[in-house]
Amino acid sequence: MYLTDNLESIGVSLETSEPKPSIDQPGGLDLDVFDPQLFRKNAEMVISKLEEYLADSSIRGLSLTNPYILLQAAKDLMTSEGGVVTVEEKLAAIIDLYIKTGIQVHSPGYMGRQFSGVIPLAAVIDLISSTVNQPSSFYEAAQLPNVVERIMADEFNQFIGWERDSFAMVTTSGGSLASLTALLAARNDKFPRIWSEGILALEGQPRPAIAVGDAHYSISRAVGIMGIGEDQIVRLPINQKNQICIDKVRPTLEAAEKRGLKVFCLVASAGTTTMGAFDPIDELAAIAQEKNLWLHIDGAHGGSLLVSDQLRHKLKGIEKADSFILDAHKMMFLPAACTLLFYRNKPKSYGAFRQNASYVFEKKPDIYTEFDSAEQNFECTKRPLIMNLWVLWTLYGKALFASKIDYLCQLTLQAYEILNDEPDFQTLHQPEANILCFRYLPVNLRESAFPDFQVAIRNRIREGGKFFISKVDIEGKGCLRVVFMNHQIDGDRFRTLLREIRKIGQELLKESKPIHS
Repeated sequence: MYLTDNLESIGVSLETSEPKPSIDQPGGLDLDVFDPQLFRKNAEMVISKLEEYLADSSIRGLSLTNPYILLQAAKDLMTSEGGVVTVEEKLAAIIDLYIKTGIQVHSPGYMGRQFSGVIPLAAVIDLISSTVNQPSSFYEAAQLPNVVERIMADEFNQFIGWERDSFAMVTTSGGSLASLTALLAARNDKFPRIWSEGILALEGQPRPAIAVGDAHYSISRAVGIMGIGEDQIVRLPINQKNQICIDKVRPTLEAAEKRGLKVFCLVASAGTTTMGAFDPIDELAAIAQEKNLWLHIDGAHGGSLLVSDQLRHKLKGIEKADSFILDAHKMMFLPAACTLLFYRNKPKSYGAFRQNASYVFEKKPDIYTEFDSAEQNFECTKRPLIMNLWVLWTLYGKALFASKIDYLCQLTLQAYEILNDEPDFQTLHQPEANILCFRYLPVNLRESAFPDFQVAIRNRIREGGKFFISKVDIEGKGCLRVVFMNHQIDGDRFRTLLREIRKIGQELLKESKPIHS
């Protein structure tokens, strides 16, 4: 199959033309690729295509391509097979292929994941960051990013209330890395010999353990990475709202102690991935203080509600946490990844890692190294993650983020009410943020005979390419899940999705006549 055939099968067109001779510089280095005018030409073409993409308000979800066809199309773009094309034409084809085969996060049909369509200006700032290329773990390499990281820490502290200069904030590439970093700081704080001597330093002592509620899977990964082991995760009972059941925390911790475990950290959620639930932080903080536990709050999804005057109360008690995280690439609508990791006690923010490296760390601190963050985070060459957030905050303030967060959470409540008025749909919880789980249960469904009915609906919707929603198991049973991240969605758009679910559900039942009543 030729290049044009592979691309056209995916819906990407490519016009061929005669090749232009390339000008090779002495030594084989083509310096033309560094030409500022060529950069402008390429950037203008890319921006033109992205402008068209952003202007498309049609309902479209995810159109899954056969990965082997896509693999071949990508390989063909690396050759001249199927007709010789210019660099400019190949670049255009690559951009079209990239856009077309991705999740359409800016479309009203996108309701499936927790990453969002970005505020377009943030992408422009990302272009600057990629071009000037300033790794931001050290002040000398990225002066402005390190300064504004301090500024944004103070901005967020307006909503937290810690004493100035007593706390710390560090940016990391994603919530998983942020939680791992915080849990390392917790472990090293409670077991200071582990860093240098390893787990064997605790031989003969109770085994270290971490208590969690409905935690993100990255917490289990962190426990494994730290050498604590998944068997030492203490599962705290959760209630019908998917929150940690506060009345059962103390008995569960005491039972763990009797089993020879020493719980040193309690991980709670501010916006669980499953249902968007918020654990009772204030009450958990009291238990953590009573039992000398490090309290870490995984607010990757819901931590951004701090900026909302209407919704901040869901994070009541956050100032009592030892550490917490929020992903700005989720509810603050920035390009991935940009995670903020906060510590209540600034000195403890240096506890996760302990190295000496003369090629980067200075033996004599000065006013410049005071702004370094390399000793607090795992990354050495780290993108200037904070710049997107700071620029938008500087231009528009918190209102830009708060208004969109408020709208999406209100939309989710509206969707909940719409579902409650539909007799063939079942809601599974009252939403606390912008995540809603539900089931389609028509009268002609015998669920015991079609246990994967909800998942089958979701998969058929994805194949249709019009909407993109997700699925999740609740109490062992599949359900449909929407995550509202796009302000272009409204109640009518959601009703359109429900009609699509009904249509597909009935199609599936007709295809499975022997097993429905």
